[in-house]
Amino acid sequence: MASLRDIRKRIKSVKNSQKITKAMKMVSAAKLRRAEQRVKAARPYADKLARTCAGLAKRAEQMGEAPHPLLTARPEAKKGGIVEILSVTSDRGLCGAFNSNVARRSLRQRFDLRDSAKEIRISTIGRKVTDAMKREKIPVRKHYERVVDSPSFDKARDIAVELSDAYVKGEIDALFLVYNEFVNASLQRVVVDQVLPIQPAEVGAGEVLTDHEYEPNRDELLSTLLPRQLATRIYRAVIESVAAEHAARMSAMDNASKNAKEMVDSLTLYANRVRQAAITKELMEIIGGAEALKG
Repeated sequence: MASLRDIRKRIKSVKNSQKITKAMKMVSAAKLRRAEQRVKAARPYADKLARTCAGLAKRAEQMGEAPHPLLTARPEAKKGGIVEILSVTSDRGLCGAFNSNVARRSLRQRFDLRDSAKEIRISTIGRKVTDAMKREKIPVRKHYERVVDSPSFDKARDIAVELSDAYVKGEIDALFLVYNEFVNASLQRVVVDQVLPIQPAEVGAGEVLTDHEYEPNRDELLSTLLPRQLATRIYRAVIESVAAEHAARMSAMDNASKNAKEMVDSLTLYANRVRQAAITKELMEIIGGAEALKG
């Protein structure tokens, strides 16, 4: 049986941990509000731009045109091309299964594509998924640093320019994004999104796609618009992941605080029992000594 002093030390240690988890929950709650506002502000523009580009891809497909390489899937991609998976997690832990869910989904996507792709490469945003790939002994083509700690469109644009240039040059034939989408404060959903080539829009029966007039000309406009659309999708994935991270950490720290309280209550009850047993033992010794003196 542990001594009363050891139990009290453990109670104090758990209470100190509880203070930390409560503080981390409050910090994550404050950061979540700002991150959620940023996500809600970015979604309408990102959705509209994605629909526009998907419509351009569908019209190019129907007309048999190839106005830009980012709009058209290469035939060789279907016969075993080079596929890149860009996984987005956080740089820090203590957020439950947030990071491990993305790492597992990336590995599963890699496994699902092994028969159809000639080569599968993985790039990462966030230190945790990079560490997970190292543990699995899977090489990481490139780790993009300092992206999730201070998300910005400029950083996403730099990544998009690099990857779109690789696609145009034929260095990759498809690009997938794997990240946590922010649904609400208690729910995050892992999303796998194919961003290259740009997927054609789904057109219902009898629906006619709207054509566009291009100024100054089609090639110049698409060369600007399509890489921006890719940058927007990467930026959205990053800010969605950041918001989901804060929500997951807030939930994890709340559960940790509740578990700490339950542990303190249990240890306090145990300490009272140990203390009561010690008092009873001392009383029995006193009574026994008194009886011995009488006898």
